[in-house]
Amino acid sequence: MSDNSNHELQTDQASREASGAHAYGRYLEDFEVGAVYKHWPAKTITEADDHLFCLLTMNHHPLHINDVYARESQQGRNVVVGSLVYSIMLGMSVSDVSGKAIANLATEELQHPAPVFHGDTLFVESEVLEVKPSSSKPDRGVVRVKTDAYKQDGTLVATFKRAVLVPRRPGAAESDPTSATTPADVAPAHNPDG
Repeated sequence: MSDNSNHELQTDQASREASGAHAYGRYLEDFEVGAVYKHWPAKTITEADDHLFCLLTMNHHPLHINDVYARESQQGRNVVVGSLVYSIMLGMSVSDVSGKAIANLATEELQHPAPVFHGDTLFVESEVLEVKPSSSKPDRGVVRVKTDAYKQDGTLVATFKRAVLVPRRPGAAESDPTSATTPADVAPAHNPDG
């Protein structure tokens, strides 16, 4: 790498991962129902994070950005806006869950069972609920996960489920006997009826 004059930049994900870099995301075959990914690193949410996110998203609710108002609320202090908590959870899970995604298909059942305050640290985990090859396109499938966020004392602060369309490993569809499609001009190897 010391001679940059003949350096050939490889910009595709597969080449960069083949160099020994951390794999980013997973193929459909890499997911297993019941697996739990404990995403790293954790994230401490600062007052600046919360205020900037509120301003960027135009959420000016005083519970999030006004100390005087928040002190008089039932929480007694500023509460981190829930959409920031969700965004951080989603972002923390990308490397393990959707780094190779074709599309995020759905987010369901988003809940915030406990508040997050400035200075809390989020630890996020995702459990694989379902892995399903596509019935119409053999090069992909859908993975459903449940993602939970806990703050440093172990309190569950947010949870959601999502469905992600991910590619199959190159060549996997052709070698998988359960693949959804068979070319019409190829006769089955064995016909039990005839």
